[in-house]
Amino acid sequence: MNTPIDLAELRSVGGFFALRPAPAPSGAVPLVKVYAPPAAADPLAFRVAKVARRLGAPEERIAVSVAQLGLAARLWSVALGSAALYGAVPDLDPALLSWDADGTSPDDLWLDGTRTLPGDAGTVRQVVQHGHLAPLADALRTRYRMSAGLLWGNAGSALAGAARELHGWAARQGREDVGERALALASELFDHPDLRGSGTLDGTAFRRRSCCLYYRCPGGGVCGDCCFERPPRRSSPGAASG
Repeated sequence: MNTPIDLAELRSVGGFFALRPAPAPSGAVPLVKVYAPPAAADPLAFRVAKVARRLGAPEERIAVSVAQLGLAARLWSVALGSAALYGAVPDLDPALLSWDADGTSPDDLWLDGTRTLPGDAGTVRQVVQHGHLAPLADALRTRYRMSAGLLWGNAGSALAGAARELHGWAARQGREDVGERALALASELFDHPDLRGSGTLDGTAFRRRSCCLYYRCPGGGVCGDCCFERPPRRSSPGAASG
């Protein structure tokens, strides 16, 4: 399949939807290496430390959660946006997709190749959930003390956020068909054991069943889709672990 994807139009939806063509900058590495057991230079550890410094995170797992949530949002956005706009998704094979752990959107993902795949929900799931989020979750759980429920809650939140952003962009552009496709795809993608329990999607509204822990940062609060209506008391840390 070789359906063209307009990367400039995709980027116009928002920074999380941006995808850069190769060559990647010298600091970027293929994500297949990021998910592998860490070598001397570990991009995941670098990103977690960078996020921890930026947030002033009092616990390492908060930075792990926020770092994973950001990468999940990037991956879902690129794939879901392409599927909704063009009926195709880029081949985001982890060996072809490079990530700059020191970069932020839109300058952190670089793709080597132009091959595209069908834009149905099954293919999007295979490309993002199975191709990236599952090995990323495994890598983070191996290296850090993280709850599977929290990580999949982040994945669900990122998916719902991508669909909501697409739906809003489509409405502003007078392309309601794109917004409806995004919501339909998201609904299908949530119908999987890993994501089904992450929260409840109702149109563009999503309420997750776990917490990303951001509220524990100085000045942090609960996110719009959090399971908590207000930050819980710090005396019950286990309640927020998902």
